[in-house]
Amino acid sequence: MKDYDGAKETALWYNRVFGQGNYYLELQDHGMKEQKEILPDLLKLSKETGIPLVATNDVHYVKKSDAKIQKVLICIQTNHTIDEDTGLEFGTDEFYLKSKAEMLETFDFIPEAINNTEKIAQMCNLEFEFGKTKLPHFEVPNGQNHFDYFREKCYEGLYRNYGADVPQSYTERLEYELSVIREMGYVDYFLIVADFISYAKSKDIPVGPGRGSGAGSIAAYCMGITGIDPMRYSLIFERFLNPERISMPDIDVDFCYERREEVIEYVIRKYGADHVAQIVTFGTMAARAAVRDVGRALGIPYNTVDAVSKQIPREIGITIEKALKKNPELKKLYTENEKIQELIDTAKSVEGMPRHASTHAAGVVITDRPVHEYVPLARNDASVVTQFTMTTIEELGLLKMDFLGRRTLTVISDAVKKIQKTEPDFQIENIPLDDAATYRMFSKGLTYGVFQCESAGLRSVLTRLKPQNLEDIIAVISLYRPGPMDSIDAYIANRHHPDAIQYKTPPLKEILDVTYGCMVYQEQVMQIFRTLAGFGRADVVRRAMSKKKHKVMEEEREYFVHGMRNPDGTVACCGCVANGIAEDVANSIFDDMTSFASYAFNKSHSAAYAVVAYRTAYLKCHYPSAFMSALLTSVIDDTDKISAYIADCTRMGIRVLPPSVNESLHSFSPKDKKTIRFGLLAIKNLGRGFIKEIAAEREENGIFSDFYDFCKRMHGKDFNKRAVEGLIKSGALDDLGLNRREMMQNLPEIVAGLDSDMRRNVDGQLDIFSIGSAETQVYTPEYKRCPEFEIAERLHLEKESTGLYLSGHPLKSFAWQEFPTFRKRRMTR
Repeated sequence: MKDYDGAKETALWYNRVFGQGNYYLELQDHGMKEQKEILPDLLKLSKETGIPLVATNDVHYVKKSDAKIQKVLICIQTNHTIDEDTGLEFGTDEFYLKSKAEMLETFDFIPEAINNTEKIAQMCNLEFEFGKTKLPHFEVPNGQNHFDYFREKCYEGLYRNYGADVPQSYTERLEYELSVIREMGYVDYFLIVADFISYAKSKDIPVGPGRGSGAGSIAAYCMGITGIDPMRYSLIFERFLNPERISMPDIDVDFCYERREEVIEYVIRKYGADHVAQIVTFGTMAARAAVRDVGRALGIPYNTVDAVSKQIPREIGITIEKALKKNPELKKLYTENEKIQELIDTAKSVEGMPRHASTHAAGVVITDRPVHEYVPLARNDASVVTQFTMTTIEELGLLKMDFLGRRTLTVISDAVKKIQKTEPDFQIENIPLDDAATYRMFSKGLTYGVFQCESAGLRSVLTRLKPQNLEDIIAVISLYRPGPMDSIDAYIANRHHPDAIQYKTPPLKEILDVTYGCMVYQEQVMQIFRTLAGFGRADVVRRAMSKKKHKVMEEEREYFVHGMRNPDGTVACCGCVANGIAEDVANSIFDDMTSFASYAFNKSHSAAYAVVAYRTAYLKCHYPSAFMSALLTSVIDDTDKISAYIADCTRMGIRVLPPSVNESLHSFSPKDKKTIRFGLLAIKNLGRGFIKEIAAEREENGIFSDFYDFCKRMHGKDFNKRAVEGLIKSGALDDLGLNRREMMQNLPEIVAGLDSDMRRNVDGQLDIFSIGSAETQVYTPEYKRCPEFEIAERLHLEKESTGLYLSGHPLKSFAWQEFPTFRKRRMTR
């Protein structure tokens, strides 16, 4: 029903609030009947009030031809077919981005409304600043200069890690890194990361030794950010940070997956809730999913859609277009069947589109001013998230951190705590990295449960390689990936026959000797450029290679071989030829790097993960029951994993005892070096609360003597029939006298009897006071001296309309049988 007067009153109110010229009446015409009917009234309203008009078009898709795709997307979202009414129909195909000419044609009777559209656009001025780092403020003690404080902390760590007699090359490396970090404006970045890592360690929250290229920084090592010596393993700082790098570097950190949130909460407390937000991520429609979703929306039979979907290879980065070129069978289906052609063409249109928004598993942004001043925010479940993705956050120069939850760190921590019960001084950071028994275990491929080394393929590589040191583990982790995997055979052959290794030029030996003549790491590519060609832009070339920028690579080939000069005439790099390397050899080396660089791994990341792998292997080798119990606990919700790890325990000669209410903890626990007791939490239908109550009751009143004793003592807590049945079926009650069948048969009767006893106790407690009856309880003075009377009197005084309470708990928890000396005398008033 039209209400012109009401609309006029509302419009005038808004105009007063925003001011003349800041409020407009909107005209739209998408060919809809309702819009056409209201246009004359809007023109009249504008004339009477003087409020200007503006013409707009609601845009839901860019091109008019996309109207069908929009309808398909709505059907996917609402689980309808295209022939059904979704309730969200637009009615026309006019909801696209129209040109000025189209808008003028639609509103030719009121051209000023079009001019006002442009006028409003000019009034809007939102500028995004890209490329400038915006770090949050870090409070330095005593108002000290930030760089001086940073340098001081780095040198403290340098002497702590290397002793008083630090090699000069180490000091020079640290000074170089400090100068680059200062020049690039990342001093506070290091201080911020070091601070929350220090907090985590102070709270015994497990922190990884590092991940990514950040492990190549001696400054990060000295600040305690990373836990691996970059000098010992020839890790390169420039892979992490160099003057050529445009974007902010990443120092991603692994935390215990159970306590990761505590670190995020600390950051929120330190910088303020309005300065910290998690980052949004969008789930997009991959090739196969797009075909299946579109097929369902178009009403195409499932068998047909399934057949088409299965023709798309399961490969990372595969698209429908690539699949059509790669698979002749799919191409044939496409060309010979019009319905399938429509399916694939429509799926190509929606492929890659966002399907849903969620919170990034690890990404957190920290800002100097409130986050909303930089990026729009949204609420996703209970958390506040940015509406910009991680890539845009980085481009805006904001500090983006990855707080990653790593299950393996929790396993190591749990195992160490179990070991420390008998070896209080044991610390995982102090284990030797050259333990022969651990490397023998690697060489036999007995690494099921060892970080990064579980797969059958990698275990096979380990048995062939027979690693002897951490460098071998680092190399295996880097090589066992698509691409570098082709070099595994050569690496193993050279490892066992070092005399057969040949280098195309002597300077390569120093760079590739650690990997037996094979190119394995991105850092080696950078070293080759720097050593052979005197290149100062090695990381730029590495990135060009990894992204297969062929034009750039051919330019760099010329520079690598023959050298180049800067615009001012100075030498940028002398080139291989000038360094005495033959032109054909230089070109051959460049070819090797080009084919390798797109698959290469960075050594810093592999080295940090190799340390974690070695630590898990060391624990498995020397403390098998502690390690395997921690490992089993970490997968306590995964029945298949539990079965597999128990089988591995059997192979190792470790017996996994069944669960027991008289011995089991909530997690798997080592009983001795060759025995593990099953954890109660792995039993279905058994909640953490009930397990906690079992342990508490056992601790306070001793073990359970029989099945009835267990039921009686646990009844009235989190006790329930399904939970007890789960305990019976799992064998957790096998040592309580009855067999499982007898317990299952007796359980209903026992529960009924305990329920009845509880009801009688409650009724008896209420009768004591005869609340609301003609008789009132009167207590003679001699009984006021006993503590039981004081309790009863307090109960009487605390009675409320909802019942009686003892210390805030319902009266049913109070059993009068516990006070046999108390007697009451009833007298009638």
